[in-house]
Amino acid sequence: MPPSPAYIHLSAPPFPYFLECGHTVYLPGEQHPNRSRMGKFDLIIVEQGCLFIGEDDKEWAVTSGHTLLLLPDRYHYSVKPCEEITSFTWVHFHTVGEWIEAEGDPVYAEREKHFRQFLIHPYTIRIPQFGPLPDPFARSGQAEQLLQLSQGRRSSSVWQQQRIFEEMLRMMDLAQQDTAGSQAAEIAEQTEAYLRNHFTEDLTNASLADALHFHYNYLARCMKRVYGLTPMEYLTDYRLEQAKLLLLKTEIPISGIAERTGFESTAYFSRRFSRKVGISPLRFRKRYSR
Repeated sequence: MPPSPAYIHLSAPPFPYFLECGHTVYLPGEQHPNRSRMGKFDLIIVEQGCLFIGEDDKEWAVTSGHTLLLLPDRYHYSVKPCEEITSFTWVHFHTVGEWIEAEGDPVYAEREKHFRQFLIHPYTIRIPQFGPLPDPFARSGQAEQLLQLSQGRRSSSVWQQQRIFEEMLRMMDLAQQDTAGSQAAEIAEQTEAYLRNHFTEDLTNASLADALHFHYNYLARCMKRVYGLTPMEYLTDYRLEQAKLLLLKTEIPISGIAERTGFESTAYFSRRFSRKVGISPLRFRKRYSR
């Protein structure tokens, strides 16, 4: 029996990047080699037969139409030889962002740590370690396209392979959303768009609920599920991002930036900015001035 479902959560951008791919066929009696700590993800897409493979204390029988994602820091081994002709496509990829293995609800990278390293807040790509191939993925023929491109010129294939690979990840990510999850994502995106378009205004829990026609607690649950933040936490982060841009690109006084980015007072803006960034708005501006 397969182990309890696990999901791999990849923080992006920067997005995971494609390394190489190939196609393997095993005859009855042949088996996958044992390997340890490859240093790269190995996505296996079985097209025919059944591959018996394990990773540390987990074991799977990966049948036709299923995928398995082997992790870069684990021991991979053959559970037993193939019992029939088994063919599969494998895709190796790597990521420089944080990744987490977990069960159940999505988990999120530390936002500020990610921002300090990559200058952007993270989005979480959530894909199953083992499961059926999503129907759009199965019909897309993308695995075959990757294999064909591997035989062509590197100068042209490198761009196309990365694009196709990211689309594969997107399909696997979106396929994990059940009906409730899809509704939560839609509500969270509506909330995000409203916050971005009205961040200069005096927004409250009540005004947000009135504008979006949902109770604030429901909006907060949706935002937490999709972004890992409440609406007001997201709003503060976005206001501070806009304040940074104004500090860098304009000579507007600190009081004017506080007003333009929706903060109730200059003192409150300075406190929140210093707490988040580690220095005052004025020192932040001077750091990047000549």
